[in-house]
Amino acid sequence: METHAGSLDDLTTDGRLLTKVGRQPVVVFWHEGRAWAIDDRCPHLGLPLHRGTVESGMVTCHWHHARFDLSSGCTLDPWADDASGYDVEIRNGDGGPQVWVRSRPDDDARGRLLARLEDGLEDGITLVIAKSVLGLLELGEPPELIVAVAARFAATNRGGGWSSGLTVLTSMVNVLPWLDEADRPLALTQAMAYLADDVGGHAPRFALDPLDGTEVGIGRLTDWYRRFIDTRSGDAAERTLATALAGSGTNGDTAERAEIEAMLFAAVTDHVFIDEGHTIDFTNKAFELVDLLGPDSAPMLLPTLVHQTATATRHEELSEWRHPYDLAGLIDRTTLTAGPGWPDDTPVADLAEALLDDDPENVVDALVKAGVDGASSEQLARAVALAAAIRIARFHTQNDHRDWNAVHHGFTTANAVHQAVARNPTPELLRGVVHSALKVYLDRFLNIPAARLPVTETGSLEGLARCWESQGRVEEAGRETWGYLAAGGDPAGLIAALGSALLAEDASFHWFQLYEAAVRQHRAWPTESKEGRLILVAFARFLAAHTPTRRETSRIVDIARRLRRGDELFEEAAGT
Repeated sequence: METHAGSLDDLTTDGRLLTKVGRQPVVVFWHEGRAWAIDDRCPHLGLPLHRGTVESGMVTCHWHHARFDLSSGCTLDPWADDASGYDVEIRNGDGGPQVWVRSRPDDDARGRLLARLEDGLEDGITLVIAKSVLGLLELGEPPELIVAVAARFAATNRGGGWSSGLTVLTSMVNVLPWLDEADRPLALTQAMAYLADDVGGHAPRFALDPLDGTEVGIGRLTDWYRRFIDTRSGDAAERTLATALAGSGTNGDTAERAEIEAMLFAAVTDHVFIDEGHTIDFTNKAFELVDLLGPDSAPMLLPTLVHQTATATRHEELSEWRHPYDLAGLIDRTTLTAGPGWPDDTPVADLAEALLDDDPENVVDALVKAGVDGASSEQLARAVALAAAIRIARFHTQNDHRDWNAVHHGFTTANAVHQAVARNPTPELLRGVVHSALKVYLDRFLNIPAARLPVTETGSLEGLARCWESQGRVEEAGRETWGYLAAGGDPAGLIAALGSALLAEDASFHWFQLYEAAVRQHRAWPTESKEGRLILVAFARFLAAHTPTRRETSRIVDIARRLRRGDELFEEAAGT
């Protein structure tokens, strides 16, 4: 694509010409006896490069002093991102020599964007990440390709292994189908910017090799793995897992995915609610990411869990799980079994209410009786997740603001257990159901007094949107959410609106976790159910308690989108 920019005489007289190639503003500079053309908008914030200074083969943007090579358009300051260079040709025409500008061919746009995405992750530059994500999606590349780049980056560059960054990445890709299409690039960018920050400053990770030539089978490897996690022998546990993943079983049998999953969750639930429940959530998210990227990603991703699992705080070591009631001892005395499943959801909701009891013995007895009466593993875990959501829906704002994290941990952990149980139920995972139920018990005082559940039958998305614009509109957010659904509002529209509100903010780890858990748990209930409604009320209240923020990331993505479209981002005052 090319365009006529003006006459050579005007260029040499004024030192610059302004034009457009397609929708992209371009500036042509006359410097050192020849013409040069690059984007007229600084790729950092879209400010006009024609207002900059040209010298030594560079143009300097005066707003933030980023410098750009006139020949290629590339920046000498990577935080600003590269501009595009254009070819210039002088042709004879009416009125003398004329200046023509032509875009350069981009024969490997996909490869270039993937490379820039890696640059953005390595340098922690959100603008570069955003432009790469937008560009790849515009080329029709699937989100899985983008996620795979970020997952590989985190798995190889964070010495401590799996942490909040990979969890946020998986959470956001899980909810992409329920977000508005326009918000999906923002969700991926938010997740990868968070991941880049989580990885930044860490040493690389060097994976351990599997045992070579062993005939140890998956059963013994599982025993070893659990022993090594118990004794906090991280390296030994990682090499054991690597061996299982390499398929080095007795008679050469390959360890099946279900056996690997059972191995890791057994080690996690051998101890009580480790690391505030994060460890079981990390483990669940790792398997979800493997499902997304394919089984070949398992040897890269799953071993990143090991050292966090081995070193995490075990709550049987903490006072609140031992005194004044020995909850860890109660867990050891409890055997939870599951049945074939109840035929409908009514007893599941009733069980959730029973789990809010003030006596831990009653809580455990309700779970055990439900299993004996026929509740499936999935139904038991779903009841606990609903009870945990009710804790958030009834959380009173007179509590310490930091206590939102306490009820958050109960819900996101219960969701992780529910997802894992639904995928691959095991007796060890049922212990995780008991752990989560007793976490709900521990949080009972955060519902004293209990916030009133909404009863209104009127609400709107517009009213809900106003709740994010000033601090503390927690009860209003709950009422608008409940009322909108009670009046027949579309749950999918509400979920998308809540996602849009989340992504507009400079969200923290727990916000991403909670939104994804709320979406997953809402979908586990009938669309119009009271239970599903309460779950979305819980998230809306949490979000309203934490907004507004500075909203920098969403602003960066908006700038990146407008730069790619060729929109004007700078408007000069009249007469300047």
